[in-house]
Amino acid sequence: MKKTWIIIIAVIAVIAVYGISSYNSMVSQEEAVGTAWSNVENQYQRRADLIPNLVNTVKGYAAHEKETFDAVVSARAKATQTMVSIDDLTPEKMEAYQRAQGEVGSALSRLLAVTENYPDLKANENFQTLQAQLEGTENRISVERRNFNNVAREYNTAIRRFPKNIFAGMFGFEKRPYFEAQEGTEQAPEVKF
Repeated sequence: MKKTWIIIIAVIAVIAVYGISSYNSMVSQEEAVGTAWSNVENQYQRRADLIPNLVNTVKGYAAHEKETFDAVVSARAKATQTMVSIDDLTPEKMEAYQRAQGEVGSALSRLLAVTENYPDLKANENFQTLQAQLEGTENRISVERRNFNNVAREYNTAIRRFPKNIFAGMFGFEKRPYFEAQEGTEQAPEVKF
């Protein structure tokens, strides 16, 4: 009778230790996803902060391109208002966030296309510096998005594997969405002058 109780207690202890270990590793992975998301948002904010300086620099040279400037400013405003909390990161909200950020990228592309018509502007040191910073920021955004997807994939894989999926379900760990390419990005943009 004592052996039976010892075996039962040992099995319960092993399950408890595994459960605690699984829970702690899922918490660590969930925090890593949150950190990666913060890094993505940080880079998008950096881009949003650069936009007014870029627009004002170009405005001085191309005052009659008001429609383009308005589109950039409007897209920036919409993107900075579209915030998604890591705790409420659903595929639908991720898609809306990506769409808003995509509009900023599209508007910036139009702005940079306008600058091709102004050789003095392209030679302006302020413009060159801002353009280089913007290009660097776009690269950083790409890196952070890729990093977020990698961390989210590791987390999603961990919470879906057996037997961790049992603990994940018990403790409310949910799958995180990924950044995906937007429709139409498989085709290169056409720039006309």
